[in-house]
Amino acid sequence: MKKKAILWILSGIVVVGLLIQMIPLPGRGNNPAVVSEPPWDSPQTRALAKRACFDCHSNETVWPWYSYVAPVSWLVYNDTMEGRSRMNFSEWNTQSRSSGDIIEEIQSGGMPPAIYLPMHPSAQLSAAEKQQLITGLTNSLH
Repeated sequence: MKKKAILWILSGIVVVGLLIQMIPLPGRGNNPAVVSEPPWDSPQTRALAKRACFDCHSNETVWPWYSYVAPVSWLVYNDTMEGRSRMNFSEWNTQSRSSGDIIEEIQSGGMPPAIYLPMHPSAQLSAAEKQQLITGLTNSLH
């Protein structure tokens, strides 16, 4: 009897898992056009920002395979939309933001968030790269 109950529970979990895959997320996997970017002080600053920030803070998001598998896809999609709404390097002329706030988030270690780094190790900046990004953003966003 126990084995049969466990089999029914596991079957139910599989069915629910398959059904939630059918819940559509509008715009998942699609990126809007790049409208405008900040006046970067150097290609190096843009490259560091792209590496550490663009997945959530631009219209150039790379949607990894797991961003298509619910329920993880819901978290990835919501985090990306929230990041874009707070600051979007691809729609720079349509948003107001304080460069001081951006710098403070990077200096404090709030960005990129720790939960993001295990699946995106290239976003982990060394101390020197972090300082280079901070200096470059300060010069670019003045």
